[in-house]
Amino acid sequence: MRVAVVSESFLPTVNGVTTSVCRVLEQLAEAGHDAMVISPAAAKVPTSYAGFPVHTVPAMAYRQFPVGLPNPQVARLLADFRPDVVHAASPFLLGAQAITAASRLGVASVAIYQTDVAGYARRNRLGLAVNAAWRLLKWVHEGATLTLAPSTSSLADLEAAGIERLARWGRGVDLERYHPNNRMSPLARRYREFLSPNGEVVVGYIGRIAPEKQVERLRCLRGIPGMRVAVVGDGPAMPAVQKALRPLPVTYLGRLSGEELAAAYAALDVFVHTGEEETFGQTVQEAHASGLPVVAPAAGGPLDLVEYGTDGFLFRDDYELRTQVRALVGDGALRLRMGEAGRRAVLDRSWAAICEELFAHYEAAIAEVRRPAPVSA
Repeated sequence: MRVAVVSESFLPTVNGVTTSVCRVLEQLAEAGHDAMVISPAAAKVPTSYAGFPVHTVPAMAYRQFPVGLPNPQVARLLADFRPDVVHAASPFLLGAQAITAASRLGVASVAIYQTDVAGYARRNRLGLAVNAAWRLLKWVHEGATLTLAPSTSSLADLEAAGIERLARWGRGVDLERYHPNNRMSPLARRYREFLSPNGEVVVGYIGRIAPEKQVERLRCLRGIPGMRVAVVGDGPAMPAVQKALRPLPVTYLGRLSGEELAAAYAALDVFVHTGEEETFGQTVQEAHASGLPVVAPAAGGPLDLVEYGTDGFLFRDDYELRTQVRALVGDGALRLRMGEAGRRAVLDRSWAAICEELFAHYEAAIAEVRRPAPVSA
């Protein structure tokens, strides 16, 4: 197959969209397919990835992110590449243009729903913007041959908005990088000594520090004995989070990646995810792969990823969050049992397996576009 990947986010910006796009490109290369990338222009964008060319289009900055602007170059690049399918990652302005161009070229398009734009508008009390966001999302996704949602929750949201031609496609996890055996690595041990100088149980959050992530909710853990908190990541809400968590024993490790990130997971005892607007929750999978029990909101993507009482807990309010974390802090056997169950739960979610599903969706979309039109009597 020839796949044109059009992404609203790409390197050097690191987030869930970028990570999934990179893994998809790696699996396309591994399977022998051809691909190209179109992304917003930014400093230090690579000219290629996984052996595939990366093309950029003009962008503007918004909340530290480059946002791709509509440009005639998109249609030209697609026409020259002649893809079998266009993969639109979290489509917005750039992705919408690519989907429209694909339709004009008679090319299938698969839109990956990944960012809860309407949820962000609702959380920030933007009022009428919630309905406007859903109208925009519907307009973008109605043009696609197929829309893939990462969780049952997001699939239900899209169905309720009247978006058709839907299927569910989750995300993979690197089962080798994120592994319980990392606990024995020298780097993980150094992190552990730093985070737990007196043998405390380490409760950690890993991810972007942004308003929608609600990291400040960790303040409800104040006073739990024998516990320290670790926060890994950075973002625009860091000053507010640091102020809210001032009464807690917190260590901030900043943004980590690669082996350092894997070692940070391994240095934790409990992983807490705080945001209620996750369409999926990739860090939940990484925590499970690392052998950690997970405490997450009973909302959005985590509903598919956490089995209550087996590999973690799901909370509805801060009282339940505190109660669940306290139970795990005080029970090492429970942490071990849930961590082992979490690892087992993700063993069938390697990126190779997940991308096989994606490629099948590509083929279904291609077949749909190439299907002969019915002949009237």
